[in-house]
Amino acid sequence: MTPSDICVVIPVLNEAAGIAATIESARDAGQVIIVDGGSSDATLKIAEAVAGVEIIVSPRGRGTQIAAGVRQSNRRVLLFLHGDCRLSPDSLLQVAKAVDAGHSWGALRQRIDALGFRYRILERGNALRVTMRGVPLGDQAIFVCRDLLDQVGGVEEIPLLEDLRLSKRLRRVAWPVLSDGIVTISPRRWAMRGVVRQTLRNQLILLLNAVGVSPEMLAKLYR
Repeated sequence: MTPSDICVVIPVLNEAAGIAATIESARDAGQVIIVDGGSSDATLKIAEAVAGVEIIVSPRGRGTQIAAGVRQSNRRVLLFLHGDCRLSPDSLLQVAKAVDAGHSWGALRQRIDALGFRYRILERGNALRVTMRGVPLGDQAIFVCRDLLDQVGGVEEIPLLEDLRLSKRLRRVAWPVLSDGIVTISPRRWAMRGVVRQTLRNQLILLLNAVGVSPEMLAKLYR
């Protein structure tokens, strides 16, 4: 397969500052779908200026938006890219190689767009979560073959942790691969609250999810 067999689904909400770079990084994909959850800034205007990009609007909520993009897609492999992330020039080619090698799903290696050893530790820890636990999260650009995605019931239409829940369902069928492709992500949440504080906040959300707190309540805490 080639990158033209991949659909990149990008859920967005007020991502005007970086959406042009995000779209540009996915230009080699066979299909790029922006799913807007009600942006009040210039996100849609910027996206509409890019030739070849499909734009749809859905109710707000990352899982809901991604599910809408999946319904719109027509490629054999889907890659879910957050609106503040960018693919490296060879990321889609690396995904294609991974699928050709027999891997039905996985994620990219993460690079946080900031200096400092704490960010490097986060990157290493997130990579280990994929290889050791089989649980990539959304900011690692999860990719999956459509047949497998359909087999596990698709993406849940929930506001948060759709990535965690999807990964856990997928790993019951197949173990994910950590591709050699790179996804560069914004450090804005860590920069806003501090690396340690934001990391502890993320872990609290995962703990609350494990004890049954609803995605709707967790989304409020995440904000």
